[in-house]
Amino acid sequence: MRQLLVINPNMSTHVSALLQRHVQGAAGSHVAVRTATARFGAPYIACEASYAVAAHAALDVWAHEIAQPQPAPDAVLIGCFGDPGLMALRESSPVPVTGLAEASFIEAARHGRFAIVTGGERWGPMLQRLAQALGHAHALAGIHTVAPTGAQLAADPEAARALLAQACRDVVRQMGVQAVILGGAGLAGMAAAVQPQVSVPVIDSVVAGATWALRAHPVPPERKVAGFDVAWVGVSQEMAALGLAGVV
Repeated sequence: MRQLLVINPNMSTHVSALLQRHVQGAAGSHVAVRTATARFGAPYIACEASYAVAAHAALDVWAHEIAQPQPAPDAVLIGCFGDPGLMALRESSPVPVTGLAEASFIEAARHGRFAIVTGGERWGPMLQRLAQALGHAHALAGIHTVAPTGAQLAADPEAARALLAQACRDVVRQMGVQAVILGGAGLAGMAAAVQPQVSVPVIDSVVAGATWALRAHPVPPERKVAGFDVAWVGVSQEMAALGLAGVV
């Protein structure tokens, strides 16, 4: 059975439960999904500072999880629409790594130009920068952030669905896009609910992440065993144990 490790880089156990349920549902019964929650940081990632800490938290929880006496993952999914720590974790992992945003960009770009709808206004420039870094700026027509954060939207699903459906219709009308990404771990499952009200495909970032993580990848990771190419000071025991390990 294939093993998929999902990392929630914030400290919300509610978000972890959402990720576990929706990723497992998308992956199917032939995949064992294990969701791990950050051991420090913010309850929700909504600004540059919490994003920076979340990148460290993602590396920490990954190191902790692979040190446990359990099956090693065949792929790793960062369960945050913003992918904190993506490049660092990819550099350190012997198995494929992606995040909700990167996987969604890839899926949405198959349809043509796309827009993003998500919660929390500070995410706008952060996601624009990420799209540029990942090579998807040309396909991204725009980002529409609604006032509530993803955590607030998840707390009131009925109101969230109405608000998000309207936002999706707005970006289709205003930007002429061929797809819309509904981004955020806390919004898992909502794309299916708003799809009947939107004239173009609405991409669920969690489903896109699960699909990418379990797909066959033609380019294997460069590293054969897990490790960091640095001697750590002051980090967790699990991270320190991987310092200067696994160099190929």
